[in-house]
Amino acid sequence: MKTILLCPATLLTLLLFTIPAFGQDFEQRLKNLEEALKLQAEIIREQQQTITTLKEELQQRKPEAVAAVEEQQPVPQGPTLASRVSGLFGGSVLTNPNISLVLDSFGYLSDRNNSELENRGIPGYSANGLEQRIGANLRAAELFLFAPVDPYFNLYASLPISEDGMELEEAYAVTTALPAGLQLKGGKFKSNFSRLDAQHPHVWDFADIALPYRAFFGDEGLGGEKGVQLTYLPPLPFYALFGAEALQGDNDLLFGADARTGLHAFTLYEKNSFETSENSTLYFGPYLLFGKTKNSAIVPDAEFNGHSTLLGIEAVWKWQPSVTRSLTLQGEYLYLFQNGDLTDDVAATVDSLRRRQDGFYFQGVYQWNRWRFGARYDMLALFSDSFKTAGFQQELGATPWRATASLEFNPSDFSRIRLQYTHDRSARDGRDNNEWWLQFIFGIGAHAGHSF
Repeated sequence: MKTILLCPATLLTLLLFTIPAFGQDFEQRLKNLEEALKLQAEIIREQQQTITTLKEELQQRKPEAVAAVEEQQPVPQGPTLASRVSGLFGGSVLTNPNISLVLDSFGYLSDRNNSELENRGIPGYSANGLEQRIGANLRAAELFLFAPVDPYFNLYASLPISEDGMELEEAYAVTTALPAGLQLKGGKFKSNFSRLDAQHPHVWDFADIALPYRAFFGDEGLGGEKGVQLTYLPPLPFYALFGAEALQGDNDLLFGADARTGLHAFTLYEKNSFETSENSTLYFGPYLLFGKTKNSAIVPDAEFNGHSTLLGIEAVWKWQPSVTRSLTLQGEYLYLFQNGDLTDDVAATVDSLRRRQDGFYFQGVYQWNRWRFGARYDMLALFSDSFKTAGFQQELGATPWRATASLEFNPSDFSRIRLQYTHDRSARDGRDNNEWWLQFIFGIGAHAGHSF
């Protein structure tokens, strides 16, 4: 004989409906039903709290492994309640998407005026000046959307809204059910060649991006690129992810939209993660970017046409003995090879250009309860600063470097207040730029958790 087990809420519901209706009016039966529903809701709430607690404990112990499972785990196949809901094409999943809005704004002070900031490039690296201006600045109000399409795809979108209008920064689909640890992404997305490049500005540990990224990619890294990405997560006893991307190459500093028709920028990368102790994890990996380049952002009033190759390696160590205390150390080294022709727009002369330049940053962030304390040092031309036109080395000035300190208070998981000071010597002219930032970040809505 089979034994049937009933949960308390189900048993109570059955009892309520099997009691004879004699002596009970309609209002009493309705009251009994409402009490049963309240009991069921309470049980569900307690179970959800248990699930949340277990996830937090697992995240502390194996943060990178959890992120890998969330990204790579296929959606179960077969008829589920969601798959039986009529969708856009009559049979796919159609659920309410997660929608969130993140406001990123800051006040900015500098001992340089706005005209100097606008023209404060990095000679030999970038002719682009700084974007921030003295006073109040609105980086963006960023709208995020996410939802599963069906058991085989997830859809993501990011739309920053600034004073200049709305921009489509990311809009891409990701497979969820490919076999053998494979995953395919297509659309417009932030490249995953490094941890920092894949992050949105509101996730950065500092108000601005590291100096080598500004020098080689721009103020927000490589940015949203149209293309495809393929990753492979092999069944190893440790976390190792291999990835490759083919991109349109719209970034106007490393590649350029006019360099070639179609996909002309490519990335290869590997990411590894190991537990270094019960409460700490080491994450590291090399990467390679290469492709055709044509832009006017390297030297003022000149266009470069050639090929670029950038090598890099990153490492992140995170120690987190509790949810209220942690220490994160992060560093990265980048090396750029660039060969081609440099055309002077004024004199209409053409010279060869050969670049061999590098840069690095190292930073640490310590969390204590709702407070975070950060420090960062970044520098260019650490080992190499070769910038030759027509075979002659150009004198570019002093070594570019910066030193930054930050203090944060996080009232909740949805708000952040950051005070930051930067001593900037990146313009190579010997003139300081002492910067003060007071940043405010606020988020509303359902926003997916960030990776390790």
